[in-house]
Formats: sequence, C-alpha cells, structure tokens
Amino acid sequence: MRNDAHLFVVGSFVAASAAKVETLPKPGESLTAHAFALEPGGKGFNLAVAGRRLGAAVEGILAVGDDMLSGLAAPALERARLPGEMLHRLPGSTGAGIGFIDARGENCLAVFPGANARLGASDVRDKRSAIAKADITLAQFEIGDEPIIAAFEIAREAGKTTLLNPSPFRKPNHRLLALTTILVLNAHEAAAMASDLTGTSSPVFQAHGLAEIQAFAEAVMAVGPEIVVVTLGQGGAVFCRSKHPPLHQPSFPVVAIDTLGAGDAFAAGLAVSLTEGQPSEKAMAFANACGAILAGSWGVFEAFPDRAAVEAFLLSHG
Repeated sequence: MRNDAHLFVVGSFVAASAAKVETLPKPGESLTAHAFALEPGGKGFNLAVAGRRLGAAVEGILAVGDDMLSGLAAPALERARLPGEMLHRLPGSTGAGIGFIDARGENCLAVFPGANARLGASDVRDKRSAIAKADITLAQFEIGDEPIIAAFEIAREAGKTTLLNPSPFRKPNHRLLALTTILVLNAHEAAAMASDLTGTSSPVFQAHGLAEIQAFAEAVMAVGPEIVVVTLGQGGAVFCRSKHPPLHQPSFPVVAIDTLGAGDAFAAGLAVSLTEGQPSEKAMAFANACGAILAGSWGVFEAFPDRAAVEAFLLSHG
C-alpha cells in the first residue's frame, strides 16, 4: 500500500468563531457561552489541514480578502506545514463564520463567504499543473460551482480522482456531478439531493435503511459519481458503489464535545486512505475514526489528528 497520497484542495478559508452553550439559541434569545474559540477555518482549509496531518502532500487554492481577518491565514498555513502559495488574495472581505455547539455536541452555524465567493475559474486554471499531478482533487460548497468545475475538468482530463462534499448544501448541477468521482455528504444533504432527483418529499436516511440509501446512491451514480458515501452521525456511515452491496461502517462510541469539523476530518481521511489503495472497509473505518476524534475534541484546527493518533484510536476501538 502507498503512503504518499497527494491532494489538491479547491478550498475556502474563513475566520471561524465558535461558542459552546448549554442549548442552541432560540430566536431573540441571548445566552452565556461556556467557551469561545476564534481560529482559522473553512471547509477547504480544514480538508487541507486534515490531509496534511495524516501525512499527505497537499497543494491547493484558498481565497482570502485584504482585510484584518486575512492575517489569520498565512501563520495558520505555516503552522499546518502547508505551502503559502495556496493563498489567493482578492479585494474585499475574508470569509467568516460563527458556530454554536450545545451540551450534546450538536451544532448550528452560519458562514459569510467573503472572498470565497469571488474565487473564479480562471484563478483555478492558473493551478493547472498542480491539479494535474495530484492524485485527488477535493472541493466543497463554500465556493461557487465554476471554480470547482474548472478544477475537476483538469483533474479528470489528467485521469485523476475527484471528491466533492456538497456542504453547505445547494443543488449540485449535473455538469459538476458528471465530473465527480466520489460524493461525500451527510444524511440531511442526501435527503435534500434525493428530493431534488425524485421530485418527492425528502426521505429520512438512517443506518437501518440501507436499501433506501443504496437506491439514492444508484440514482446519483447514474449521473456521474462512481462512489457515494453518506454519513449518518451516530449511525455511522454508508459506502455505496455501483453493483456492490452497501457497506455500513458503524460509528465509534465517543462523547461528542464539538462536532464542527468532523465531516471535514472524515472526508480527508477517506480521500487519503482510498488514494493509498486501502480497501473500502479499511478506508471507511479510518475516515470514521478521523471524524470521531474531532467530535470528541473542543475546537477544530488543533484537533485534527495525525496518522499515529488515528491508528492508536482504531487499535483501542478494535
């Protein structure tokens, strides 16, 4: 098996703030927070950091503005041992986000895209050589469709793999799905996509409904993706490939402290493990362990595990 995965992340960068509260706020309600964090974040940045911590070589493009918050980015890349060339400066505000985490570890959040919304296809095409040489190109929905399509076109033309995590969810266009090799989404996102594909009310996806998840995955795979992975929180995750039975990976028993970033850790772990040639069963266990470690920790940036931590976690939960 390989141990030298090479990732390219078409990413987002946000100044991420999070407050830990007893219960999630209701409209008009002011709460006292028990903890607060302001750290570099964004789903694209998180994918890059998580992949690098696992030992992968990581390149990419992250849009930042020319405001005060952009100053968080360069030191964060240096601390994460990511190339400073990933930063792409654009006029205007840097992306920012706020999240609330309750006593059960559940969260809600809002993200202002800032510079991420201004990242264009031409900006991405300037990274053509880096995209073409990477094993896998990853993207998420804190940026627009066009830069993702540009990156995925380059990757697929080079015979490489692409992974899309459509979060925060919006309807993916069929052109983008046709360029996607691996689609990773949570149960809420899968339900929204299923409703769009079928024109019916959104289903509820659960671990005991593998047939429904497989039917959804088959409908998606008919449009383009070769692999569909649906994460179910405490219900684990399901790996679907055409003409194969669905593979259910149970969740690991951890006390959820802060679930922010857990999905990004899962996606990065899956990308690294599959790229290294691991079978789907081992890749799913590895990815689930990455997500579980994040969910059991406060904060995101410092909580992404290295490979030794993931392997120790798997050994202790074997």
